[in-house]
Amino acid sequence: MTEASILEPAIYAWAGLAVAVAVLLFFIAAPYGRHARGGWGPQISGTLGWVVMEAPSPILMIVFFVVGERRGELTAQVFLGMWLLHYVNRAFIFPFRRRGGQKPMPAVIALQAVFFNCVNAWTCGRWLFSYGPPHPPGWLEDPRFLVGAALFVAGWATNIHADQVLMSLRKPGETGYKIPRGGLYRFVSAPNYLGEIVEWWGFALATWSLGPVGFAIWTTANLLPRAIANHRWYRERFPDYPPERKALIPYVL
Repeated sequence: MTEASILEPAIYAWAGLAVAVAVLLFFIAAPYGRHARGGWGPQISGTLGWVVMEAPSPILMIVFFVVGERRGELTAQVFLGMWLLHYVNRAFIFPFRRRGGQKPMPAVIALQAVFFNCVNAWTCGRWLFSYGPPHPPGWLEDPRFLVGAALFVAGWATNIHADQVLMSLRKPGETGYKIPRGGLYRFVSAPNYLGEIVEWWGFALATWSLGPVGFAIWTTANLLPRAIANHRWYRERFPDYPPERKALIPYVL
């Protein structure tokens, strides 16, 4: 049994697990951020937790690129650049810009996220840079890449802007919650999650590859229930919360 022989079935199994986890998350919100609660063991600072749980994604993706057979191909370099565009910010910039970031989170949640990000980096990195079908010459001019890359950039920009709106709500030293307004917050409670979902489905389309599809499924499985939980939390906490807002998809959900 080789890595090449187990990678594809592992991706299918991983995606299937995502569906099961999504069902669970509709009933139990992960205990961090606004849904933090006791009973989950030792706590660590939120900033440390974010770095610990997100750093494996960019680090491992670089490793898989370097050891992969396709590191000299422009297409592989572009795919790596897209991945790092998201994860360098998420792992090494965003955690230190968050206000109230020292709010503790359960260490077990950070460790679970480390495992999650390691598996996603493995399934995507090894598939794209070693074992998946190679991309033909001129792939970067293919409509699938162009549309997927456009979706990726649009989702990334939406995610960045939504995070900036949230961060601007708090003055230095504040840790409470307020109603976010402006941008896509006019329509949904979680445009940051909407942007990230669009981003990774765009990446899956741009790469036209099984590993990234599995990752996009996991992104949706994690963030769709979280968006609904956050939307419910806002409505319960703020009587004046805008009634026209949806949770994740404008006018729909």
